[in-house]
Amino acid sequence: MLKPLSDRVVIEVAKEEEKTVGGIVLASAAKEKPQTGKVIAVGEGRVLENGTKVPADVKEGDTVMFEKYSGTEVKYEGNDYLVVSGKDIIAIVE
Repeated sequence: MLKPLSDRVVIEVAKEEEKTVGGIVLASAAKEKPQTGKVIAVGEGRVLENGTKVPADVKEGDTVMFEKYSGTEVKYEGNDYLVVSGKDIIAIVE
């Protein structure tokens, strides 16, 4: 599996519905980029200037919301993932 470095997090992005509430099928260009996903892997945390390591705020298995256009899309073993910085995660969905 992918092992993110520093404060990076690997997210499996949730799939968005392809239909509106009214039943209209959306073209791929009209769909919003998903903003939620499941945390697959977490880096060891960021290191402060004084050398102290701050662990990530999320853990594997958390469902999170992240900034709309953040991260880098990667494909690994046939699956699509998003690698984001810890600062781009805005909430944990409970």
